[in-house]
Amino acid sequence: MTIAGLISGGVDSAVMVHRLFEQGHRPDLFYIKIGSGEEGAWDCSEEEDWEMATAVARRYGLQIEKVDLQRDYWERVVGYMADRLRRGLTPNSDVMCNRLIKFGCFEERYGHAYDRIATGHYARTERDAEGRTWLCTAPDPVKDQTDFLSQLPPAVVRKAMFPVGELTKDEVRRIAAEQHLAPARRRDSQGICFLGKLPFAELARQQLGEREGIFVEKETGNVLGKHRGYWFFTIGQRKGIGLGGGPWYVVKKDIRRNIVYLSRGYQTQAAYSDHFALAVPNWLTENPYPATGDYAVKLKIRHTPEFFDATLHVGGPDRLRVTVAEPLQGVAPGQFCTLYDTQAHRCFGGAEIGNSEI
Repeated sequence: MTIAGLISGGVDSAVMVHRLFEQGHRPDLFYIKIGSGEEGAWDCSEEEDWEMATAVARRYGLQIEKVDLQRDYWERVVGYMADRLRRGLTPNSDVMCNRLIKFGCFEERYGHAYDRIATGHYARTERDAEGRTWLCTAPDPVKDQTDFLSQLPPAVVRKAMFPVGELTKDEVRRIAAEQHLAPARRRDSQGICFLGKLPFAELARQQLGEREGIFVEKETGNVLGKHRGYWFFTIGQRKGIGLGGGPWYVVKKDIRRNIVYLSRGYQTQAAYSDHFALAVPNWLTENPYPATGDYAVKLKIRHTPEFFDATLHVGGPDRLRVTVAEPLQGVAPGQFCTLYDTQAHRCFGGAEIGNSEI
């Protein structure tokens, strides 16, 4: 069996390599370069990442190659983000980087030549009696990353390997320390690489510029102040609004008139929703809800340890609505809603939240 191992220079992928080696595998390692932008404007500690990755490769006598997907990342992921922001939606770059780059471009150019692709994600796969492969959650709920993998194509799920998926973060760090792996004491990265030193607001400004608009209090219609463009704000946002007399929450956007609607208060009802529509779903293995009707599910709408009880209403193949048992704060069109079975064990896939409330 031939294995391509995606190594980032962090502790998770280092332990991934160690566990594969323990199992008798000798994966070819690939470091995907996506972090630096034009003229080096985006600094992602690439030099240190590469140094750590090559140190792990040397430790186990493995081949390693640097794969430059920077242009693809710019065109596909940053292009996706700019499109969603322009439409008033909330993008998720981590989800789309996995789909379009790590398991997309890489699979097209390199991964297709291998039987399996291994990463350091906290997730698991299991095969049922009929030979179908399902994506399953990690036992560490804080680190579980199945939501970030919810848009992968089924063919990729069948090839994926997650050697650290059954471990907790503490166990991963313990193994790294015991084996004296170079990244053992490195801190975890926060979100996607390119956001490291480029603030999200600066990305929005570079892609879409600025255009003066107004803040309006939703309940009263009062004008509260000015802003630089609706694309700098997302539904549910509380920090970075820049107005006194709050707290203020973003509860709605009028993209045609460039108006951002706010509500005031720590528990304002306008910031919560218990139902929403889903766009065209991506099923990781197959559609587990082929018939019309109501199904009990668990879900996530952002990367948190909590799973929420909900009812999925199926009106047809692409007609999905969700009713949540308890209202959720900050349900934003464009976010990905990830769907799980009632035990929060199997991740079935997910879809973008519809834009009917923008």
